[in-house]
Amino acid sequence: MFEKRHVLSMREFSREEIDAVLAMADTLEPYAYGGNCNSLTGKILALLFFEPSTRTRMSFETAMMRMGGKTLNLGPAEGSAIAKGESLADTIRVIGCYADALVIRHPKEGSAQLASEFSPVPVLNAGDGAGHHPTQTLLDLYTIRKESHLDELSITLLGDLKYGRTVHSLAYALALYGAEITLVSPPSLRMPDQIKADLEAKGTTVRETGDLNEVIEEIDVLYVTRIQRERFPDPREYQKVARSYKITTDLLKKVKDDLIIMHPLPRVDEIDPEVDGTKHAVYFRQSFYGVPVRMALLKMLIGGDDID
Repeated sequence: MFEKRHVLSMREFSREEIDAVLAMADTLEPYAYGGNCNSLTGKILALLFFEPSTRTRMSFETAMMRMGGKTLNLGPAEGSAIAKGESLADTIRVIGCYADALVIRHPKEGSAQLASEFSPVPVLNAGDGAGHHPTQTLLDLYTIRKESHLDELSITLLGDLKYGRTVHSLAYALALYGAEITLVSPPSLRMPDQIKADLEAKGTTVRETGDLNEVIEEIDVLYVTRIQRERFPDPREYQKVARSYKITTDLLKKVKDDLIIMHPLPRVDEIDPEVDGTKHAVYFRQSFYGVPVRMALLKMLIGGDDID
């Protein structure tokens, strides 16, 4: 089902395929805490990050090492042949000869697709501009399944829905589970019309508002995103929306008892630190779940030995 394939977009996944990844992550989660899983001993994962990353890069490194494999890190582009004018295609051709799979993050949308066309090994998209971030979505779905429920979910996506690749990918995946999706954002950061049209074509109930208070009392999951300064061509436009929303403990007095709050991180000031200590905050566990989910993907894509 997965061996040797690329992971570029959630639009390429069926519900059955997603469920298979989540089931494998369940099996591997104990090893994510530490243990003896040598399934990928002798395998190498190459990391090509052309944008800053902490959680995604380090969780891929951790996932590979927890399974007995090793990683190669391209490092800053200015320290590679790219600084000499080498094309992305040629870089991929070369590094694909050194590793069993490639993870790429790049500021340009479509870069992962381009990489897949030249790579001799599986390519995993770790974020391409404002495009897609499928491995984040898989860990988000795993988090929802562990901390709440996936079927007939009522979820609000809050914040930067225009440039936020995490919510773009997540929305497509949630449509496979019959979720009711509410979009809350400033007018200038609304979810792209094409994505909304795609969701509605799949029969997904999509609501849109600028006021979180309209829906906060009835939802199961609140997925908060950062307003991304780096995506704005004009800094003045960023300043207009920079502090549009803030989740506080006062706001949480209105919510369902079992509401969970998620965030792909990093956060700036959109969630008050006082919220961290509440039962609703799951975003740090969400970050950890990236390890077993990426372990599962690597195991399913690369193959390797049976789990010890």
